[in-house]
Amino acid sequence: MVFRQKISTPTIKGFEHVNRYWDPRMRMPAAKILPGECYVSKTGEMIVTVLGSCIAACIRDKKIGVGGMNHFMLPIQSEHHSDARSAVNSALCYGNWAMEFLINEILKQGGRKGNLEVKLFGGGKVLASMNNIDVGARNIAFVMEFLQQEGLSVAAKDLGSDHPRKVLYFPDTGSVKLKRLRTQANDTIQQREKEYIESMQEKKPAGDVELF
Repeated sequence: MVFRQKISTPTIKGFEHVNRYWDPRMRMPAAKILPGECYVSKTGEMIVTVLGSCIAACIRDKKIGVGGMNHFMLPIQSEHHSDARSAVNSALCYGNWAMEFLINEILKQGGRKGNLEVKLFGGGKVLASMNNIDVGARNIAFVMEFLQQEGLSVAAKDLGSDHPRKVLYFPDTGSVKLKRLRTQANDTIQQREKEYIESMQEKKPAGDVELF
């Protein structure tokens, strides 16, 4: 019989919907985020995501150890969403909303912009069938320009190439574990992203990295 470890650490208000579980390998609570999601923590937790052409920004206040991760699929959504401050929001699939939301949530928890440490991952070229548009490259260009405009530097990054990635982020310490995934055996990530982007288009009107 398998007993699930109970997670006693509370979730910051607004992120209760994110899937949290006990990771037996790392022996700590973990939060898994999907495209269009974001998670911020001020306790010792791990944040996990899998990326294809998407970008995940891992940002924390290195003085107080509050930080989080977002996961966005496309660079910019200019239309206004009245509920854009909600963590459960299709707007967070877009880089401009996702980056602003993550930074603002960290600042709400006591972080200061001058103390922010940024690490970036993803942007792989895994959607070759999307009208010959390199979605990953567009995401990379957007996030680098966004950070430059905000006056934020990049402490570490693993961007581009043609492989998906699994990222484990530890906001309290800033450490990252990165695994590059093989694309030949399974196209689940590519198919998921392709379908997700197509669904979004249909709705349009309305420190160091450790490999493991």
